[in-house]
Amino acid sequence: MKAHTGTNFDKIPLPIHSLSNISMVHSSRTQPQVHKDRRDYHNLRNMLPFLWEYRGRALLALGCLVLAKLANVGIPLVLKEIVDALDKGDETLLVLPLFLLLGYGALRLSSSLFNELRDAIFARVRYRAMRNLSNRVLAHLHELSLRFHLQRQTGAISRDLERGTRSVSTIFNYLVFSIIPMVVEFGLVAVIMLSQYEVIFTLITFGTVAVYVAFTLAITEWRMEFRHTMNRLDSQANNQAFDSLINYETVKYFGNEPLELRRFDETLSRWEDNAVKSQTSMSLLNFGQGGITAIGVTFIMLLAANSVVKGSTSIGDLVLVNAFMLQLFIPLNFLGMVYRQIKYSLADMDLIFKLLEEHAEITDAKDAKQLQLVAGEVRFEQVDFHYQPEREILHKVDFTIAAGEKLAVVGHSGAGKSTLSRLLFRFYDVTDGRIKIDGQDLRQVTRSSLRSAIGIVPQDTVLFNDTILYNLAYGRPDASHEDIEEAARIAHIAEFIEQLPDGYRTVVGERGLKLSGGEKQRVAIARAMLKRPLILVFDEATSSLDTKTEQAIQETLGEVAKQHTTLVIAHRLSTVVDADRILVMEGGRIMEQGKHHELLEMGGLYHQMWQLQQKERQALEMITTTDSVT
Repeated sequence: MKAHTGTNFDKIPLPIHSLSNISMVHSSRTQPQVHKDRRDYHNLRNMLPFLWEYRGRALLALGCLVLAKLANVGIPLVLKEIVDALDKGDETLLVLPLFLLLGYGALRLSSSLFNELRDAIFARVRYRAMRNLSNRVLAHLHELSLRFHLQRQTGAISRDLERGTRSVSTIFNYLVFSIIPMVVEFGLVAVIMLSQYEVIFTLITFGTVAVYVAFTLAITEWRMEFRHTMNRLDSQANNQAFDSLINYETVKYFGNEPLELRRFDETLSRWEDNAVKSQTSMSLLNFGQGGITAIGVTFIMLLAANSVVKGSTSIGDLVLVNAFMLQLFIPLNFLGMVYRQIKYSLADMDLIFKLLEEHAEITDAKDAKQLQLVAGEVRFEQVDFHYQPEREILHKVDFTIAAGEKLAVVGHSGAGKSTLSRLLFRFYDVTDGRIKIDGQDLRQVTRSSLRSAIGIVPQDTVLFNDTILYNLAYGRPDASHEDIEEAARIAHIAEFIEQLPDGYRTVVGERGLKLSGGEKQRVAIARAMLKRPLILVFDEATSSLDTKTEQAIQETLGEVAKQHTTLVIAHRLSTVVDADRILVMEGGRIMEQGKHHELLEMGGLYHQMWQLQQKERQALEMITTTDSVT
């Protein structure tokens, strides 16, 4: 008899695959064995809310399941009556078997019909659960703090998410298409056998089942360590491959292709060893399951045949018992694989639910309000901050950016300049002190309203692997094409775009690799302008531009800054000479402040930096002049 196994869900396309280009932390962690069963129960309970939206469909599918199993169990009963009727050989031979044969066919048709109805009805439940889980995971990833994403390992967690989402689909399918049908069928068969046959038949049948299940549990638990190790190494190898490809240019600069391949192969070698152990132990499990099944069936058939010989049961009873055994042990053989897959799926699912349990470090306060913008004044009040307690980044930083003022912050690398912009965006909360906009503490307003008020051009511009139009419009997705073109003109990139064969429809490549550093920077400036924020932050905004383009954009930024409260973070002092005020930072402290000429007159740190950069610039100009003459 053919066991109905339901949909081939191993080939289901997963919506979570869209996350494969997101760099995230590999969250697989080994749980202590004592907590394992508790974690499995916890994860199964967390999975149930994803069924709630279509609970009516789920119940209807279960109803079809019960009807299918009633029809399935009825088939051997009708078959027994057919055999007994044929064995009598009387005048009813031409009437009764025909009626029973029609009933036999109707039951088989009903079993198939209700099984397929169950599959069709439950499909919406399963796919919607996968969709909702995928959306929830992506939303949660966006909620997690910058600290989480700075610790990410590219590619590893995308594999975990893929396996985790598939595991939810797998468990749904096995529960509805395998586990629950098996339990229902076992219950119906037990009732029939206990009511019509000696208890020994039931004891042997379900004793065999108990031994089979116990053996499967014991061997599978032993094998699980191999699977866990395989998962960990698979994610690690995937992460190494992604990392080497994203850092393609660095690999080429140092000629370290053999190193990357060796590192990748060493991980795959350990994965291979565990995969072989997993497969060989599976062979042992399959052989043991087959042996237990064969012994149980043999005992049952000997007992039934002996009863027929003694005349206590009919040939139809022998056929009935044999049919029941076939119906029970065919799915029971499948149960071994089901149990293994459920255990593997629970392990995979644990990864995705652990990710959902990651703490969102920065959240809105319960009574958070929308930021009420008045003029755009920014105030840092005695701000202390550290990423780790043992390493303080900012020390009592105190300054105000008046509405419409252009404030520049300069200093050597590691002075804490870029940390100011991260705190202003509330990617982190201050360790001590306060940051205010128009008198409102950033921790008391919603993050969405805060970030909508600020536009930033970061030092390291990363673009989406999409068109230039998409990347420009990201600053304001509802902007008109005319507004986008205007922003491109402000950033002095419109002419470049129009010269491209596909214009604004040109795809920029992963992380914008098809564009030069300067071109990416100008796209970032354009989308910041398109956002139309009241507060602007330029974090080394022109660091990747050539001198001519830098001067053109500096003029534009100067015009834009007149209408905005502007924070300029810069290393190159020549880009901030027109600032209303300049703060000089060193070691996380404000050492000097004033206008450009005032700071030069002080003869302090700013003066030293200016002299050093002027010498570097003169040296570069001499080299350029020499090269042009040559």
